[in-house]
Amino acid sequence: MFGNESYEPATTWTTRVLGPKHHKSRLLKEWLLIVVIALVASLVIRSFVFQTFYIPSGSMEPTLMIGDRIVVDKLSVDFGTINRGDIVVFKAPPTENCGGEPVTDLVKRVIGVPGDHLSSQGNTIYVNGKPLHEAWTHWEPLGPAISPTTVKAGNYFVMGDNHNNSCDSRYWGTVPKSLIIGKAFVRIWPLSRIGWF
Repeated sequence: MFGNESYEPATTWTTRVLGPKHHKSRLLKEWLLIVVIALVASLVIRSFVFQTFYIPSGSMEPTLMIGDRIVVDKLSVDFGTINRGDIVVFKAPPTENCGGEPVTDLVKRVIGVPGDHLSSQGNTIYVNGKPLHEAWTHWEPLGPAISPTTVKAGNYFVMGDNHNNSCDSRYWGTVPKSLIIGKAFVRIWPLSRIGWF
């Protein structure tokens, strides 16, 4: 400062010249833009990257319990590989008809990939003539047998980990890749059971 001159902060000058209404209007527009961007980003992420699902039945017990919430990675289907042992969420095939209320989406474990030949004897699942080593938790008995099946290209044979209480590929055939939404990779609820698959 020189002599008796004084200076006011720029924000005070801007508010005084442009008026408080303009200042509030600008802030409101900025916040609306932020909210719109956040909503669009969340819709894009949900549509193309990640999605949460609720488990309504016991067909995947003991891995997934009724009420669990899981997150699936959609990009892993488009840009990755679906492997034996993966847990996948998929649109219910048109041939799915196991009684009860119709469902839109199902969650099962992949036990057969394209080209695999599957069958079962007793409680043993055979893939390409060798017993399937189920490194994941599951419940026996097997229940309904697996009729000799060769998995076609672009299809997957899926089963629930609760073998005897699962309506799966044994009943309605293999699942085309086009129906698979994504691979489950983490359980986010309940908090006591949070964990990766």
